Amino acid sequence: MYLSALWGFGRLLWRRHRQLLLGLLLGFVGPWCVFIKVAQEVWEDQGFFGDQALLELLHRTGSPGQDAVALWMARAGGMFWTPLVAAAVLLSLLLARQRRAALFFLLAVGGAGVLNLFAKLLLARARPALWVSIAPETTYSFPSGHAMGAAALALTLGVLLWPTRGRWVAVGLGTGWALLMGWSRMYLGVHFPSDVLAGWVGAVGWVGGMHLLFDRHALDLGQLWRDTRTYWLARRG
Repeated sequence: MYLSALWGFGRLLWRRHRQLLLGLLLGFVGPWCVFIKVAQEVWEDQGFFGDQALLELLHRTGSPGQDAVALWMARAGGMFWTPLVAAAVLLSLLLARQRRAALFFLLAVGGAGVLNLFAKLLLARARPALWVSIAPETTYSFPSGHAMGAAALALTLGVLLWPTRGRWVAVGLGTGWALLMGWSRMYLGVHFPSDVLAGWVGAVGWVGGMHLLFDRHALDLGQLWRDTRTYWLARRG
């Protein structure tokens, strides 16, 4: 009886809230499950299988050209250029009187940075020490701030530009930027692959959560709760 009721409940939600459920799974629940799993492995001082092997492979296949690209990405994702771009976008939104969009941008991008700092202090993972990096870092390793910041900025801009004709350009460039930033952190030997993965999915989960709060889907969540309550009260009656 219980399994039948549960199956009927699942079918009801899928029929009425398919888009919302997919958004929650791919943009919020799924990313945070991955982030927590990676954080658990790091907390237990294990990391992911292949963390070290992938870094060694990238180092063996290095070249002067890749060195130059990775160094440029390190500067671009550091404490000057990325905050400068974020500040310019925020100022543009305020000047255009897009206050709600500006608040979303501030919380999505700025909040991702705060979350990254908190996770670093909580887990205190040491940086890789497999070779002497050409761009050494001294802060904690998990999660990658460069990867998380790049993904959060790209995803937030993608959300803001989604109603426009430039959405696919924004998605393509943003995805490429985040992937290249993650590669550069591993190539330089200053982050494990698990650090980069956590940065990416943490950004998706955080920005996705902010999007749910600011978008019409917040109203859909209320309807989802009402449908859930109505269904189970009817089953009890």
